[in-house]
Amino acid sequence: MFIYLSKKIAIPGNVRLRCISWSKDQGFIACGGEDGLLKVLQLETKTDDNKSKGLATPSNLSMNQTLEGHSGSVQVVTWNEQFQKLTTSDQNGLIIVWMLYKGAWYEEMINNRNKSVVRSMSWNADGQKICIVYEDGAVIVGSVDGNRIWGKDLKGTQLSHVAWSPDSKTLLFGMANGEIHIYDNQGNFMMKMKMNCLVNVTGAFSIAGIHWYPGTEGYVEPDCPCLAICFDNGRCQIMRHENDQNPVLIDTAMNVVSIQWNHCGNVLAVAGFQKAASQDKDVNLVQFYTPFGEHLRTLRVPGKQMSSLSWEGGGLKIALAVDSSIYFANIRPDYKWGYCSNTVVYAYVRPNRPEYCVVFWDTKNNEKYLKYVKSLISITTCGDFCILATKADESQPQEEHETESVGTMYVLVLCNSIGTPLDPKYIDIAPLFVTMTKTQVIVASKEAFYIWQYRVAKKLTAMEINQVARTRKEGRERICHVDDTSSGAADGILDYAKTLQGTRDPICAITASDKTLIIGRESGTIQRYSLPNVGFIQTYVLNCWPYQLSLNCNSSRLAIIDLSGLLVFFDLDARVTDSKGQHVIGEQLKLERKDVWDMKWAKDNPDLFAMMEKTRMYVFRNLDPEEPIQTSGYICSFEDLEIKSVLLDEILKNPEHPNKDFIINFEIRSLRDSRALIEEVGIEESSQFIEDNPHPRLWRLLAEAALQKLDLQTAEQAFVRYKDYQGIKFVKRLGNLKSESMKQAEVAAYFGRFEEAERMYLDMDRRDLAISLRIKLGDGFRVLQLLKTGSGHADDSLLEQAHNAIGDYFADRQKWANAVQYYVQGRNQERLAECYYMLEDYQGLEDLANSLPENNKLLSDIAHKFVTVGMCDQAVTAFLKCNRPKEAVDCCVHLNQWRKAVELAKQYNMKEIGSLLARYASHLLEKNKPLDAVKLYYKANYFFDAAKLMFKIADDEAKKRTKPLRVKKLYVMSALLVEQYHEQMKNAQRGKTKGKTSEATSALAGLLEEDVLSSDSRLIDNAWRGAEAYHFFILAQRQLYEGYIDTAMKTALHLRDYEDVIPAVEIYSLLALCACANRAFGICSKAFVKLESLETLSVEQREQYEDLALQIFAKRCPTSSKKSDLDGLLEEGEGKLPTCVATGRPITEYQFWMCSVCKHCVQAQEISNYNFCPLCHSSVS
Repeated sequence: MFIYLSKKIAIPGNVRLRCISWSKDQGFIACGGEDGLLKVLQLETKTDDNKSKGLATPSNLSMNQTLEGHSGSVQVVTWNEQFQKLTTSDQNGLIIVWMLYKGAWYEEMINNRNKSVVRSMSWNADGQKICIVYEDGAVIVGSVDGNRIWGKDLKGTQLSHVAWSPDSKTLLFGMANGEIHIYDNQGNFMMKMKMNCLVNVTGAFSIAGIHWYPGTEGYVEPDCPCLAICFDNGRCQIMRHENDQNPVLIDTAMNVVSIQWNHCGNVLAVAGFQKAASQDKDVNLVQFYTPFGEHLRTLRVPGKQMSSLSWEGGGLKIALAVDSSIYFANIRPDYKWGYCSNTVVYAYVRPNRPEYCVVFWDTKNNEKYLKYVKSLISITTCGDFCILATKADESQPQEEHETESVGTMYVLVLCNSIGTPLDPKYIDIAPLFVTMTKTQVIVASKEAFYIWQYRVAKKLTAMEINQVARTRKEGRERICHVDDTSSGAADGILDYAKTLQGTRDPICAITASDKTLIIGRESGTIQRYSLPNVGFIQTYVLNCWPYQLSLNCNSSRLAIIDLSGLLVFFDLDARVTDSKGQHVIGEQLKLERKDVWDMKWAKDNPDLFAMMEKTRMYVFRNLDPEEPIQTSGYICSFEDLEIKSVLLDEILKNPEHPNKDFIINFEIRSLRDSRALIEEVGIEESSQFIEDNPHPRLWRLLAEAALQKLDLQTAEQAFVRYKDYQGIKFVKRLGNLKSESMKQAEVAAYFGRFEEAERMYLDMDRRDLAISLRIKLGDGFRVLQLLKTGSGHADDSLLEQAHNAIGDYFADRQKWANAVQYYVQGRNQERLAECYYMLEDYQGLEDLANSLPENNKLLSDIAHKFVTVGMCDQAVTAFLKCNRPKEAVDCCVHLNQWRKAVELAKQYNMKEIGSLLARYASHLLEKNKPLDAVKLYYKANYFFDAAKLMFKIADDEAKKRTKPLRVKKLYVMSALLVEQYHEQMKNAQRGKTKGKTSEATSALAGLLEEDVLSSDSRLIDNAWRGAEAYHFFILAQRQLYEGYIDTAMKTALHLRDYEDVIPAVEIYSLLALCACANRAFGICSKAFVKLESLETLSVEQREQYEDLALQIFAKRCPTSSKKSDLDGLLEEGEGKLPTCVATGRPITEYQFWMCSVCKHCVQAQEISNYNFCPLCHSSVS
C-alpha cells in the first residue's frame, strides 16, 4: 500500500481538536474540540463527469455545519451507522444525541449525570445498544430510543475505554491503570484479560485505544486476529478473541494516542508521536500494520500534536486531527489483482465465506468467472496466464509426486484467463514476492528464490499427461539462496535446506523479463541474473530500499519505486567512470519522482513508460513527461501508444457487478497529435510527421484514415509499414472494384459499420452482398429478414442456413424450445435430435428417428440417447434401422431386457448367444428367480443347461424338506428336459449323417457325442432316479394309509436303493413303520439297527430310537413270521426285475406296459386303471 497527505482543513479560530470520527456509510465527519466546538463535515461525493471519474480524492466540502450545545471541551464523538445518529460528550459529562433532519443535524436527546465525565461510548454492531462509561466507574447501557437497559457502578475503579464484541455478548472495560476487564452483556464480571504485550514493561502506562473489528466485510483469512489493544507506551497486541493466549505482539516504538481498523479489518492504523533526536519538537506519525503484525507503511504528519484518527468507509482515506486542523491522507491499497488477455483478475472477501472470491472478469465480453480460493497470498499475471499463490490446505492430502519434500507449505496454481487451473506446484518457501514471464514463474521468500519453468501446451497428449508427474526430474525447477552467487543454479534435486539458512540482507522486491531476473535487497543492493539458466551476472548498489521493481521491454533499464514512493531509474548496461576513475557497468539516471505508487513500461518501446503520482498519471518518453491526466486507476497495460487503466477502487465497492465504465483507455500525446493532424491538415502532411516519428500504431492510424478517404496508395504504403498483410490484401481488393459506392460500402464493413455497409449494398440493389455480409457476421435474424423482404424467391439453401443460424443462437443460450422451431425449418436433424433430448421430448425424438432413412448415421446417436434414459424398445428400433443388431443386443443387456436380447440374438444368429444366456440366467438367479432362468434356457432350446438348473432346484427343495410331491414334480421336469436333450442330440447327429449311414449308427453317434459333451454323467444316465425315489416314497405312504400294509412294506423296501436321494433316516423310519404294521419284525429289527447306526443322528435322537426298539422287541421276537414273496423272487431270480411304478411290486410276467417317455413299466392288469403314466404323467395312449 502507498499513502500520502492530500488535503488540510483548518478549523476557524484555531480551536484545538480533541477527537474525530468518520461515518462509514454516509461519509459524515464529526470533529470535537475545545470550547464546545463540534462540527459535522462532508466531502463532496464525486460526480459522474469524466474529469473526476476514478479519482480517489474528491476535494471540496458539501457540508460544514457547526453544532451548538456543548460548553466544555468535546472529548468523545461516536456514530450509530444503522440509525444515522451522532452521540457526543464533553468534559462536563453532558451527552447529546444528534439526528439528521432535512440535510441538517439537530439535538434529539440530552443526558447529564452531573457527577463525572464520560470517558468512552460505544454502540454495538447492530446499533441497538450504547454502552457509556464514566471516569468514576459508572456504566450505563441504553437502547437506541433512549431507554436505560441497565446500569452498574464498578466501585473503586476508574474507567477509560469500552468496546463491544462483534456478537454483542461481551463488553471490554479499559481501566485507567491499564487493566482490561471482561464482562458479559448483562454487566456480570467474567475475567481479567491477560496482557502479553506488557511483559517486562516498567513505569506508568495507560490504554490508548481498544478497537474490535466486527467482521462486517469478512476476514482476510479464517481465524484472523481482529481485536486490537494499544497502550500509550507503544505496546500493542492483536487478538483473535478476548481469551487468545497467543496474540500478535507489536512494539510501535512511539507514544500512541489513537488506533483504528480500516473498513475490512486488514489494516490497523496507529497514530502517535515520536521524540526526534535532532529536534526539540515531537514528530507525528501514523503507522500501518496488518492483523498479523507486519509493518506496512509510516506516514509523517506535520503539526505539533495529533489527537485522533478515523478511517473513511471505503478504506481509501484517513482523517487525522492535528492541533486545529484536519489532515486527509489518501491510501492506495495493495489489491490482490492482475491483468491477462483482456481479463481483470481481482480477489475480495465475502462476510459469509472463509475463502477469497477470485473474479476473472473478461472486459471484452463483460463476462465473469468466479473461483473460491482458501488462504490466497497473491495474484500475478503475464500474457494469457495467472499464478495464484496460496497456503496449502493441510486437510487435503497432496498428490504423491508433489510430496518429495517434507512439510510443503504453499501452492502455486497456474490458471488461464477464465480461472481454469492448469498446473499446481507445491513449494516449501513462502511466496512473499512473485513475478512471472511468458515461460517462467519466479517466487522469492526473504532469503531464497525458486524458479519454475511452466508449460502451457494447448493440448497435452496422453504421454505428456503421464510425464507431468515427472516434471521435477526434468530440471524445470530450481532453487537458489540469495547469498549464493555462483554461476547458474544446479538442475535436478531441489535442495530446500538452502532456504532454511538466514541472510542479513533480505530480499524485498523482484522482477523479471524473458532474459533477465532482478532481485532487490533491503540494503539497496540489486542482483542481476540471466534467464533461463539463472546465471549470476552482476551486483549494483542503490541508496534506497526497493519496494517495486520493473524492467523495460528490452531489459536495458530498471525502474525502482522505494518505500517512500520515490521513483528512480537505473541503466543496467551503461558503461561509466565512477568518482575513483574506475570503469563500472550500470548508472543511476537523473530522473526522480516523488509520491509514485504504480508504474508500467510500454510493451513495444523501451523508452516509454507511464506512472501514477498521487492522483495523476504521467507518460514519459525518454525521461520527458507529457502533461498529466487526472485519474486514480491502476495501470493494466501500455502498448500501441494506449494505456489501459482499471478503477479497482470503484470495482471493489461492488465486486460482484463490475462495470465496463471502470476500464479507461488513455491515448498518449503522439497518438492524439497524429489524429488531430490527420483531421486538420490532411493525409499527405501527416504522413510526413508519422515518417519522422514512426510507430506501428501511427501507421495503422494513417492507413485507416487513408482508407476512409479511399486514398488507396497511401493506405497500402501505411499497411506495408504496419506489416498488416490482411490490410494490404484488402486494399488490393478495393483497387479491383470499379464502383466508388461499392468501395465505400466495403470500407464501412472493414471498420465495423455494418448497418451503414448494408444500407449502401441495398441502395446499390445488391441484396446478395448484404446477405453475405450478415452471414459472415452470423446474424441469422437479419439474413432471414433480408431473404423474406427481397423480391423474387429466396434461395432454399440460404433460408436453411439462416434458420440454422437462428437455431444455433437459441441453442447457445439453452432456449431449446425456440431452437427446435428453427431447426425444423432448417432441416437440421442433428441439432434437432439434441434439442429434443435436452427438452426431454422423447416422442419428438422417436418421430425423428422414424422419419430418418435406413442406415442414417444419426440413428446410432439417437439410439444412444434413448439408452441413456432407459427407453429400450425405441433404442432397439433405431439400432436395427441402422443395421447394428449387436449394439441393439448390448443395449437390451445394459437395460436388463434379457428376453428381448435373446430374441434378437436368435433372430440374427449371433454366436455369443450362449454367453448371453449365461449372463441373463445368472442375473435371474441373483434376483432369486431360478424357474425363470430354466424357462429362459428351455425357450432357447438349451435343454441340458435347463436340466442342470432344474436338478439344482429340485435338490435344493429336497434339502429344504418341501412337500415330497413338489420335489417329485421338479425331478420329473428335470428328467423330461434331459429326455429332450437326448432327442436334440439324436436329431442333430441325424442331420449331420443324413443319407450316409443307417439310423442306428447315427443314434449311436449321437449318444457317443453326448458322452463327450456331458460334464455331469449322473444327470444323463440317472435322469429319472430322483423322480423314482420320491415317487416310491409317496406311493409307500399312500399304500400304508390306505391299509395295503404288505404292499406298502414292499414299496418301502425299494427305497433302500435311493439313500443318495432321500435321507436314510426318512427311508428306514418309513420301512420300520410299514414292517411293524405288517408284523414283519425281522425287517423292522434290521431297519432299527440301520437307524441306530446312522451317523447323522444326534445322541438324543439315537436314544429315542433305542427306547422305541426296546418297547417293541421286548414284546415281539425280532424274527419274521412272514416270508416275503419278494425275498423268494430275489433269491431265485437271475438278475434285477423291473418294478411296477403303479404298485411298487417286481414285474414277473412277460407282458407289461412300458411308458414311451420315461421308459418305466406297469403290470399289464394295472395299466387299465390309468390314463396317465404314474411316474411322468404322460398320456398312456
